Amino acid sequence: MPEATTLYVLAVIFSATLIRSTFGFGEALIAVPLLAMRLPVTLAAPLAVLVSIVIAVTVVAQDWRHVEWHSAILLVLSSLPGIPLGVWLLARGNEHAVKSLLGILIIAFSTYSLTARNPRPVSEKHYGWLLGCGFLAGVLGGAYGMNGPPVAIYGALRRWSPQHFRATLQGYFLPASLAGLTGYAALGLWTAALTRYFLFSLPLVAAAIVLGRLINQRLRGHGFFRLVYAGLIAVGSVLLVQAWVR
Repeated sequence: MPEATTLYVLAVIFSATLIRSTFGFGEALIAVPLLAMRLPVTLAAPLAVLVSIVIAVTVVAQDWRHVEWHSAILLVLSSLPGIPLGVWLLARGNEHAVKSLLGILIIAFSTYSLTARNPRPVSEKHYGWLLGCGFLAGVLGGAYGMNGPPVAIYGALRRWSPQHFRATLQGYFLPASLAGLTGYAALGLWTAALTRYFLFSLPLVAAAIVLGRLINQRLRGHGFFRLVYAGLIAVGSVLLVQAWVR
């Protein structure tokens, strides 16, 4: 029988995968913080990235026709210059101030979007939003490994269907996660324990991906985006809690 820690890890990974497969993002709220309660961060973070890669590869392979490739590629490219700034903020910046500001901005934007009536979709040709969200995703990813919110905001502004939203975000997360895994491997963080937890989790990851896809296909525009903005408010709240609770 699996030990208690293994069962805990499997439950967290299943829950995080279900959220990611349903909405396209949001597992960062669950995966690393909860895994780190039972595992070292040097094990929890690479495990979350490995699972992220499996989710992204599976979703893109299944639903590649729903991926907005032009937007996904430009989001990835515009993230690259933001990553060094994020790393610098992590090393030299005021974490309290940065997380507080980001949390407030995400909550304010999402609250406004929830209450606005008939918001007008952002055009594909509006490169300011695309490049700006990509850059901020790089900053957040480099600093805190939380690159999802700006990309989710862009997808919501474009008013993509739930299926396009979910698939396109995976097109963005796949190269980002591969880069992260390469860095962890270079640091020697790919261990036997990581492989063991990853292999144990694969059946539950597969089940959660299938279930999340079924749920996503039943979601529709307005209700879906209300859930997206509610998730973003939760992300902003987590940032504020992390900024103020030591």
